[in-house]
Amino acid sequence: MTPPAFHGVRWTSALLLAALGAGTVRARLRVRAIPVLPVTPPGSTGLPRAAGWRLLTARGVEADAGTFLAACAHAEREGLRVLDLLPRDLAAERLLGLVRLVDPAGYREDRLAEGRGAGYAVLVAEEVLARAGLEPDGAEPGEVDSGGAEPGGPRPGGARHDPAELIALVRRLKEYAADATGLVVAPGLSAGLPAEPTGPARVAEMRAQGLPPGALAAAQLGGLALLAGVAARQGRWGAAAAGLYWLQPYLALGGPGSALRPADLAGATAARPVRSLRAAAVTAAASTRTAARAEGDDAARAAAYRAELAAGTDRFLEPRRQDCPWCGSLRLTVRVRVPDLLQGKPGRFTLEQCGDCRHVFQNPRLTPEGLDFYYRDFYDGRGGEGAGAVFGRLGAAYRARAEMLGPHTRVSGPDSWLDVGTGHGHFCNAARTVWPRTRFDGLDMGDGVRGAERRGWVESGFQGQFPEFADKLAGRYEVVSMYHYLEHTRDPLAELDAAAAVLAPGGLLAIELPDPESRMARLLGPAWLPWFQPQHQHLIPAANLREALADRGFTVLAEEHGPAHQGNDFVGAVALTTTRLAPDPDRPWAPQATPRQRAAARAVRAAALPVFAGAAVLDAVRTVAARRTDGGNAYRMLARRTSAGAGR
Repeated sequence: MTPPAFHGVRWTSALLLAALGAGTVRARLRVRAIPVLPVTPPGSTGLPRAAGWRLLTARGVEADAGTFLAACAHAEREGLRVLDLLPRDLAAERLLGLVRLVDPAGYREDRLAEGRGAGYAVLVAEEVLARAGLEPDGAEPGEVDSGGAEPGGPRPGGARHDPAELIALVRRLKEYAADATGLVVAPGLSAGLPAEPTGPARVAEMRAQGLPPGALAAAQLGGLALLAGVAARQGRWGAAAAGLYWLQPYLALGGPGSALRPADLAGATAARPVRSLRAAAVTAAASTRTAARAEGDDAARAAAYRAELAAGTDRFLEPRRQDCPWCGSLRLTVRVRVPDLLQGKPGRFTLEQCGDCRHVFQNPRLTPEGLDFYYRDFYDGRGGEGAGAVFGRLGAAYRARAEMLGPHTRVSGPDSWLDVGTGHGHFCNAARTVWPRTRFDGLDMGDGVRGAERRGWVESGFQGQFPEFADKLAGRYEVVSMYHYLEHTRDPLAELDAAAAVLAPGGLLAIELPDPESRMARLLGPAWLPWFQPQHQHLIPAANLREALADRGFTVLAEEHGPAHQGNDFVGAVALTTTRLAPDPDRPWAPQATPRQRAAARAVRAAALPVFAGAAVLDAVRTVAARRTDGGNAYRMLARRTSAGAGR
């Protein structure tokens, strides 16, 4: 009897082989996609410095004037304002790590992509440094002044920098040159034979890239253990998987056709398992030490929260109202009652639903003081970097929102657009790829809108409550957008009145909201992420929004449910449940965690990892179904202002 075609295949090893093979091919293609500066001509030293540029370098890295001028010429020719220079002999693992994070082919066009660099040399236009708050002085290339940095940002410290400082600087400067940042190989630049970085240096560089060093070290150790296990127990298939990992640096970076020639390629390949094990171990140890130091840095924040919470949280809630804020009905029932599952701050919150119009609202509602307390350290402060990273990954959703207007506006796009609730301006930044001639302005309560203006993501940033700007901005805009904004407001009907006021006749209003009528809201109950307590105060059924728009003189042009779906139902439910069972032990608004509590939190989070993987698969299936049935967990509505309307 003939054995089956795949008889004897060890599937764990086969999957590892496929993943490693794909990663190797991807790395090889990406390395070869990085452009190369022309070789510096002999005798180029002493050439005059190009005006308007600064070259910042790491300690021990020397860039001659010819390399500097070639980099300036390349940047000018390509329209770049920030250019990271890769030494020709960049260390193998550092190079592999860089191309895992960035695809050179699409890096520049992705306005939301995080800035990435090798940490050796970066060319920056002086005007970008100035807008970023890093005013250059009149020094030679490699020098900027040490003042003027924004709080919490990298601070250039003289003529030379640590690699982590340069990596953080590029990550920040990409925000100020969203579509004008690139990578290039500089043949005249040498890193020399690299010494292995210490544990603290590894941790600093990972954090500069926006990566979690502890989690990555744990994942690397787990991956090495898995490879060792399959090599020992799965015969030739396991040995092949382990061998491919071992040879990956040479297979990805060796051979002809690449301007990058890592000085340590032979050693990095020969000793890869040992080096990887040592790197993961020292990174894990250093991450633990730096995390312990970070606890001390949070002491002042914790003291401030303790003082604020001494008076309790009841004062953060208004008296419960007896009627529906949308239609006035007295038929109210409790839909959800949950604690703060987002940050684990103290308090419990209730969403009630109207039996007549189906409107869902927070009751009792947070006071303005309560909103300040529960928003703090979520979009800024302690949680600001994480929130920014999440928003930065929504480029496809942002472009889909902008493209919805295509059939209903001029081919060249609208002239003026106000994005209300713009946050840090991510939507406006991404929407420029769809409507490059449109002037985008932003409005928000937080300081992020000012940063968006400095970065050039919005032309004008207005900080405050939207209704307060209605008279000042009356009739000024062709488009007003409110994407996942109305659910955060205290009075969404007043926000719609303001939108009607600032739109010109015939203007367009674009809105996106969570859909409280979604099947997943009923299935997942309190663990449905879009309840988002305590931040979401109103969840509006689509029928109610259509009626409110009609009352204000709007005609609905398009409504989308499936395309607006956000594929996070199951992953969000797992995340909220995990947070409920194992809150962040370092959250400064809670008593200091005991060693036992920390160990329990780590155990719960480790156990949740395979559940997250399963949830991600379910979300992928759910997203396909939502797209095909137009039954997502959110909806978009586009309406045109056709008359003055009666308002409320």
